[in-house]
Order: sequence, then structure tokens, then C-alpha cells
Amino acid sequence: MREQLERQQSWLYLGCICLGLVMGIAAPGRTPALEVFLWPLLGILLYATFTQIPLLHIRQSLADTRFMAALLIGNFIIIPVLLGLLVLGFSVLGLPLPPPVMAGVLLVLLVPCTDWFITFTHLGKGDAARAIAATPLLLLVQIIALPLYLWLFLGREWFQLTFSTDLLSAFAGLIVLPLALACLTEAAAQRYHAIERATEQLGYLPVPLLALVVLVIAATQVNSVLALSHVLVQVVFIFAGYLVVAAVLGKVLGRLFKLPATSARTLAFSFGTRNSFVMLPIALALPNGWQAAVVVIVFQSLVELFGMVAYLRWVPSKLLPD
Repeated sequence: MREQLERQQSWLYLGCICLGLVMGIAAPGRTPALEVFLWPLLGILLYATFTQIPLLHIRQSLADTRFMAALLIGNFIIIPVLLGLLVLGFSVLGLPLPPPVMAGVLLVLLVPCTDWFITFTHLGKGDAARAIAATPLLLLVQIIALPLYLWLFLGREWFQLTFSTDLLSAFAGLIVLPLALACLTEAAAQRYHAIERATEQLGYLPVPLLALVVLVIAATQVNSVLALSHVLVQVVFIFAGYLVVAAVLGKVLGRLFKLPATSARTLAFSFGTRNSFVMLPIALALPNGWQAAVVVIVFQSLVELFGMVAYLRWVPSKLLPD
């Protein structure tokens, strides 16, 4: 049931986005009331997701040093450098994206996924065990690195936004608190079988909860979506191009670090999947005028999901065969 739900999640999210857009257009006066549900949904979503990550096993993730080195170098050095070149290229060509749109692009592409990347790794004949072991370290490093990256890319204006009360409250309430609760849940699950079984059941929640989140965002942000339609045409090429580069990077680093094909595929799926919904609370807490970042992040997650469907056929059979 859970695997089937994860296989069909792309269509579920697309359907919810379309339904939200219809609701926002048909009843624009009523949809703002849905915003009251957004923060609780995000909090439960992130807690349910974090409980599926072995947060107390960071030391075990360091066992395969070559794989972890390739994973960390690719995600936190090479990809940020490539994104920096992208920002510079847009500026040199005289095609700068609006700051809120660029913030959305950077927010979503700078940090690796820690949830459905495991599912796609398994389905794409990668090494799911290594993917699971790596997720707590990926989550820890990105929380530390993200503010520095955004300050480097977006400058002083972002630095001031980063320390706003709303943004810090969102980070504490929707990332740090669910993360701490997930750690406590994992520790309790190791002692009590009932909590362990309940934690396993939480694994069914992320997909339907994220579907509800994107529905609410689409319904409440429909005007932003319509206003950004011309910009989304630009960013779809950025996101699609990114997926191709990420897969090739996985192959290159797999060869450089002399990894087996299954580990190289895991690299490709890690580089290709980004942590979109963990970045949503940050984007939603941005002040007026920056809401376009939310639309861009949701749009990227949809492009990525369809890209992963292509990955499942391309990566194990053509790019990195046995």
C-alpha cells in the first residue's frame, strides 16, 4: 500500500495542485481561510517524515567513507558551485530572475532530499541501505550550511531576512521542534514495541499530507501562480536541466571514487532530488513580496517528481547499467 502510494504520488500532487487552483479561482474569497491549516499540516508532515529517518545513527552513516565523501562533495560543494555559475550566467546575459524567484530556485536546489530520495533509490536499483544511512547526516549538514549558502548567493538583503522574527519562528517551530520530537520518538521506539509500530504507521502520512499542503498553497497562492506563469516557463528549463546535470554528476563521481553501480545510482538520485517541502516553511515565512518563492518551490517538486519517473528508466538501464 505504502509503496503503491509513493509510486503514484506525482499524479496525486498534480491533481491536488489543479484542484487548489480551481478552488482559488472559483471562490477567491473563501480560500484564504485555508491558510489556518497550512502550518499545522506542515508541522505534522515534517514530524512524520523525520520519524522515518534514523536520526540517532549518524555514526553508522560514516562507515562507507568513499560513498559518503562523494555524496557530501557532490551535494554541498559541486552543486552549490554549479548554482553559483547559474546565477552569474543569468546576470551576465542580462536575464536576471526576480529576487523572490531566484530565492525559491536556490532554496529548493541547494539542499538534498531526505525522504523520497530513498524510495526512488530503491525503485531505481540503487543502494537503499546506504541511502537510509546517509539521510541523518544530509539533514544535519544542510541545516547548518543553508544560511551560509543563501547569504553568499543573495547577499545582505537575504541576511537581514534570515534573522527576521517570522523566519526564525518558522525554523524553530516547523523544523527544529519536529526534528527534536522525532529524535525522542526514535529513542522511545527502541525501548517500546508499541511506539515502534506506531512510528512505522507514520510512514503512510507524508504523501497524503504533502498532497494537502500543495492543495492549500495552490488555492491560496493562485494569483501568484498566474502572475508568474511567464517566469515558470524559464524555471522549468532550469529544473529540467538540473536533473540531467545531477544524474551525470552521479556517474562522474561514482567513477572518480570507484563506487559500484548501485552506489553511483544512489548518488544520482540524491543529487537529483531536493528537499522542497522542508524549505516550504522558510519560504512561507518570508515577508510580503517574496511569496513567489513558495510557488517556485512547489513547482520544482512537481517537475522533480516527473523527472524521477524518467530517472527510474534512464539511470539503471542507460546511464549506470550493471
